[in-house]
Amino acid sequence: MKKSLLALTLLAAAPFAASAAEGVSYNYVEGGYTATNLSDGLPDADGWGVKGSVAIAPNFHLFGDYTTQEFDDTNVDIDNYRFGVGYNHEISQRADLITRVAYERYKVPGDHLNGYSAEVGVRGAIAPKFEGFATVGYEDGSDFDGDFYGRLGAQVKFNQNWGLSGDVKFADNDTQWFVGPRFTW
Repeated sequence: MKKSLLALTLLAAAPFAASAAEGVSYNYVEGGYTATNLSDGLPDADGWGVKGSVAIAPNFHLFGDYTTQEFDDTNVDIDNYRFGVGYNHEISQRADLITRVAYERYKVPGDHLNGYSAEVGVRGAIAPKFEGFATVGYEDGSDFDGDFYGRLGAQVKFNQNWGLSGDVKFADNDTQWFVGPRFTW
């Protein structure tokens, strides 16, 4: 029901669409270091990840993430795959309203956990060499309890194609972060 309602909202908004805000590209690939700080006495984890996005129309983009992390002082790994579609609507010359829905899959020893996430927020060019975003979202699945989260991110641009990107996701029992180089086209 939630997925259908969100998809219907995106389709209804399509006739009012505008192109992406100036200085914001939805065509990029990035890789880097990722870490998760857990509460409740659970061990922290760290590893690496890759992320990417491709614009498929002036206001729609596909995106995907892959991260792999190992829990501290263990040999236990967790892999996360995230694939989805996003919609961006220009709300000012330098800022977009963004909405995203994604399929989530967690691979843990001996099991796979499937779910989805949906988020809404703002992304924009704060200065010629700096952009940022802020979103709120909800993640749920048949194999794990639902949780609201917030995500903040930024990119410092070195030139038209290269930059340094980072983001932090704050959820109820954990904080996840990522930092690494981004190539934009």
